[in-house]
Amino acid sequence: MATTDTMTTIVNCPTCGRSVLWEPASRWRPFCCERCRLIDLGDWLDENHRIASSLGEESAGWSEADSGEPSIDDSDATGGDALRQPRH
Repeated sequence: MATTDTMTTIVNCPTCGRSVLWEPASRWRPFCCERCRLIDLGDWLDENHRIASSLGEESAGWSEADSGEPSIDDSDATGGDALRQPRH
């Protein structure tokens, strides 16, 4: 982070590296524009970014099988469109 003479903070856009003034008028801060913000969001949704954990993924205590959400039954005659409740 750099600052200007008037104590306005300048940050680099995390996506493209352009300089961004950290002020209310900078609508997409810390990003330089909506495009860079959406690129970053897409990377999170595609799981290209992750928050580090001291626990391994296996020991985190959660899996999709344990989520309690209904799942698709592949053996259904309607082509797998029916939902079934998880077995307890």
